[in-house]
Amino acid sequence: MVFPSVRMRRLRRTPALRAMTTKVRVHPSNLVYPIFVDENAKAPVPIKSMPGCSRLPLEHLTEEVRKTLEQGVKAILLFGIPSKRDETGSGAFTGDGIVQRAIRKLKDEFDDEVVVMTDVCLCGYTTHGHCGIVKDKEIMNDPTLEFLQRIAVSHAEAGADLVAPSSMMDGQVKSIREALDDSGFSQVGIMAYSAKYASCFYGPFREAADSAPSFGDRKSYQMGYRNPHEALREMELDANEGADILMVKPALPYLDIISLAKSSFSLPVAAYNVSGEYAMVKAASQMGWIDEKAAVLEMLTGIKRAGADIIITYFAKDVESWLNQL
Repeated sequence: MVFPSVRMRRLRRTPALRAMTTKVRVHPSNLVYPIFVDENAKAPVPIKSMPGCSRLPLEHLTEEVRKTLEQGVKAILLFGIPSKRDETGSGAFTGDGIVQRAIRKLKDEFDDEVVVMTDVCLCGYTTHGHCGIVKDKEIMNDPTLEFLQRIAVSHAEAGADLVAPSSMMDGQVKSIREALDDSGFSQVGIMAYSAKYASCFYGPFREAADSAPSFGDRKSYQMGYRNPHEALREMELDANEGADILMVKPALPYLDIISLAKSSFSLPVAAYNVSGEYAMVKAASQMGWIDEKAAVLEMLTGIKRAGADIIITYFAKDVESWLNQL
C-alpha cells in the first residue's frame, strides 16, 4: 500500500491559508476592559506599575468608553476609588458613590450599547483593605454577605448589567441573587469570581485601587494554587447558587483551571488576565526583550484556547488594531 506524503506545512504556506484554517480566534467582542474611576482625581492619574493605564476622574469616563467601543470592545468592568473609607466600606453601597454615578453616566450616554459590569467587594472602600467585615483581625464571612447584597443592589439600581462579586465569601452568589431578585432586579446577571486565587499577580492592581490589606493576607478566603479540584467545588457551588458566568482569576498560571471549568460546566467561562500579567508584558516590551503585540495576541489566544469565552484584560483596547495588522 502506498501512502501519500504528509506535509503539515501545506496549510501554513501563505497568510491566507493560515487565516482560513485558524480554529481559535480572539475577537474584541469577547473582551472586557477594566476601568478605574477615581472620586479624588481631577485629571487622569497614571498607574506607575501599569503603563498605559490610569485612574480616571468621572468626567473622563465617557470618552474612555467611547474609545473602547470604537475598538469593538462592548463590555467594561468598573472599579471605584472612593474619597473616603471606613471600617465597613459604606462608600461601596451609597447611592451617590463613585461607581453608582459612573454606571448612571454610562447608561445615560450609551444605554445598552455597552455592557456595564461592576466589581462587588469591600477591599477598596475599607480602612483595613480586606474584602469583608473584620472583627479581631478575622474576616467574617456571614456578616459580610449583607454588605455585598447592599452593594449589588445599589449597582443594579444605578443600571448595571452584571455584578461581579470578588470577595470570595462562601454563599455570596446565593445571597446576592436573592437580594437582586427580591429588589426587582432579576434581569441583572452575576459574573462570579468563582476560582479566585491568592496570587502575587495582583500587585499592580492593589497599587491602582489602593486596596492592599493593612494586616495579614487574603489566603483565608482566596484559594491556594496547589489545590486544583477545590476550584471545581467553588464553581459548582456558584453555578448552583445562580451564577450566570464563572470566572477564573488570574488567567495565565491557571489555564488548566479554565479548561476544567469549560469541560465541567455549561455556563460561560470568563478569565481575568490580571494586572501582574499585564505589567510583565509591558515591562519586558519596554526593555526590548519581547514584541508586545505578538506576546499579547499569543497570550490571549492561549487563554481562549484553554476554554475562556470571555477575557477581562487591560490590553482590550489594542487588540482590534493589532489583529488588523496580521
